Order: sequence, then structure tokens, then C-alpha cells
Amino acid sequence: MKSKRRIGIMGGTFNPIHIGHLILAQKAYEEYELDEIIFITSGDPPHKQVGHISATMRGDMTRLAVEDNPIFQYSDMEIKREGYSYTYLTLLELREIYADAELYFLLGADSLFYLEKWKRPDIIMQNAVILAANRNTNNEQLYNKIDELKKDYDADIRIIDMPNIDISSSSIRHMVNIGRSVKYYVPDSVIDYIKENNLYLDGE
Repeated sequence: MKSKRRIGIMGGTFNPIHIGHLILAQKAYEEYELDEIIFITSGDPPHKQVGHISATMRGDMTRLAVEDNPIFQYSDMEIKREGYSYTYLTLLELREIYADAELYFLLGADSLFYLEKWKRPDIIMQNAVILAANRNTNNEQLYNKIDELKKDYDADIRIIDMPNIDISSSSIRHMVNIGRSVKYYVPDSVIDYIKENNLYLDGE
């Protein structure tokens, strides 16, 4: 029986958000009995270039993608923050907002291999349970890395078993750029937004 509210945190550039993100969130919700999942679109990510698409537009697409699911929420807290969007700052802010809840931070299993290079990984792993989506990562290497992070940071890291859905935001941008349909890759509302705003037509 759950003793605390469980809140999932799904962050990303979402350029654009796609069904792989949504399936991961749904799987985490079901496997770990989460109460809700907050999608947080990054503002100015320190580790990625996001082309000419504004943070507001990426946020709009994320909001549209999750608005028909009552367990999914959208937050623009990182877009509103000045400067780089660091995960540790977001988790500290959420820790204050949801003081009595357990935070679950969702990421791809491949991200575990460079999580230590993120800004203040100690704060990240102290303030949230890490839920890693295991898709096509070598299991032995993955579990060795999990053991290492648990030892070094006293981290709570758990696995989400995911189907191997070979979709990326970059591939979707390329498909739009060359005129191919992205139906079923992203929600229809996001497709409409991309068309209405002529996004990704110059390969950004």
C-alpha cells in the first residue's frame, strides 16, 4: 500500500514530443503506481542544440500531446527559468512544491551512462527515484552501471521494461522536412501544430 503520493517527472527538449515519450510515461505510471506524470519542456538545455524552434513552441506541442490524458500534466517551469535548464534545479524546485511526495525521474537507460556528467548528479539522485527505460541497452553493462551509481550516490534506480520503439525527434524532423507523413509517430494535435506553424521545413 502506497504511503505517499508518487509523482513522475518526464523532462526533455521535446522537439517534437512523440509516442515513444508518451508510451514511456504510461509504462512508468502503470509499473510503479504513479499518481501523475509531469512533462517539463526544457528551456535552454546546456547539452543540446534545438535549432530555430522556440522553447514556447516546443512547450505548446508538449501541452497538446498530453492534454487528453488526465494522469499527464504539463509544466513550463524550465521555459520560464532564466539561463540553462538544469535538472537538479528543477528537482529542487519540485521538492519544495511537493514536499510530502515521492519524485520519480524518468529517463532512457542510455542516459544512465553519462548521468554523472550532468550538473550536480548527486542532487538529482538524492531527490528522486530514477526510472530508466530499458530498450536496447546491453543488460549486463546496464546493471553494472546501476550498481556503480547506487554505490557512489546511494541512488534508487529502477527499470521500466519498454518495447523497442525506434523513434527519435530527429527522425521525425527529417520526415517532416522531406514531406513524409508522421501520422502515428506523434499525436494528431501535434501534427496540426507543426503544419500550422510550418515547423521543420528547413531542416532545423
